[in-house]
Amino acid sequence: MQLFLPFSFTRKAAGEDGRLVVSCANEAYEVAVQRHPRARRYTLRVREASRDVVMTMPPRGSLKQARAFAEKNAAWIAARLKRMPEPVPFADGEVIPLRGISHRIVHRPGARGRVWTEVTSDGAALLCVSGAPQHITRRIVEFLKREARRDLSAASRRYAALLDVEIDRLGLRDTQSRWGSCSQEGTLSYSWRLVLAPPHVLDCLAAHEVAHRRELNHSARFWRIVARLTPERRSAEAWLKLHGPSLHRYGAHG
Repeated sequence: MQLFLPFSFTRKAAGEDGRLVVSCANEAYEVAVQRHPRARRYTLRVREASRDVVMTMPPRGSLKQARAFAEKNAAWIAARLKRMPEPVPFADGEVIPLRGISHRIVHRPGARGRVWTEVTSDGAALLCVSGAPQHITRRIVEFLKREARRDLSAASRRYAALLDVEIDRLGLRDTQSRWGSCSQEGTLSYSWRLVLAPPHVLDCLAAHEVAHRRELNHSARFWRIVARLTPERRSAEAWLKLHGPSLHRYGAHG
């Protein structure tokens, strides 16, 4: 969610990019200030993934006006941050989703293997991790990336075969701005956090990016291709809009 203030032209002062601190109910909130060459107004964003506040201002904007806008909306900033769910570390006893199913992390230091899944006699899903406690986070991230690469590679190649197109490489990232991308050369890039979502969400993202091998745009023709590939596009988009930001609260970023 964003708030904005229409831009009124003022002289740009050098070195005004930086950070502001605003207060609400005796609590202080830091706001990162960034100039953007195409910005026409002041905007405030609260990013769920990194749990921070960013203000974008026009290239000739005034820091004084930026501060006034942030202070005016301090209550909005506080409310947004307090509504955010708490971060969930990759640690023993925590619960994280894997392919849309909640798994409880269980540390088994003396076990063989690295990371694996189990299902208990009462149907509870476990994500088991061996080794020393300080290695739990790294091992889970590596496991999730391997699983994401496997699922996304299979889905991407399946859709590439249906469209009779070639794909080059497949990369994994941990970006907040987009879930996937396709380059003109056919390189696909996805967020590894898609493996946390239900399978139809990951599948639809793969269909979307592979469809760009036919249409490197978002024209009506492109959307017809996507609709032909996957009938669940609307539900996947709705799921990501509602639940996607919360996927960034799990574990380490990178």
